[in-house]
Amino acid sequence: MTKTSKAEIQKCIFIVRKQKVMLDSDLARIYGVQTKNLNKAVKRNPDRFPPDFMFQLTASEAENLRFQSGTSSSYGGRRYLPYVFTEHGALMLANVLTSETAVEASIQVVRSFVQLREFVISHQELAKKLHELEKKYDSQFKDVFKAIEQLMTIPEIPTKRIGI
Repeated sequence: MTKTSKAEIQKCIFIVRKQKVMLDSDLARIYGVQTKNLNKAVKRNPDRFPPDFMFQLTASEAENLRFQSGTSSSYGGRRYLPYVFTEHGALMLANVLTSETAVEASIQVVRSFVQLREFVISHQELAKKLHELEKKYDSQFKDVFKAIEQLMTIPEIPTKRIGI
């Protein structure tokens, strides 16, 4: 099997239930095994895959993911809902699938998750700085608007009374 690049792996990472996950079929392709064999290995080692490492998608989650990823409606002829694996679950798969391809690919998968995490952190820092700038300039613009408002206000000129 040819090596899968980090960019190709990153395209296979999705957000489900506020977690970054990969489909079992994508991991199987990356690790060089059939999806059914990957899932068999998981079922033979249930203690290694707690709910925070992997879970099965609901029908609506699978449908949403299908629209996000542009995959076929049948997930390759599946008769069951796909499983997804978090970063830790993807790494655990490499321990369960002891092929040389799985070990090499797991390194790329972990690096992809790490790079994605670093991107998210830098994005959060950028959003925070932008928010700080908005607060800073909002107060400056308030002063400008107050000054403009004062300039636009016509002062009342006292009228002189005529007569007694």
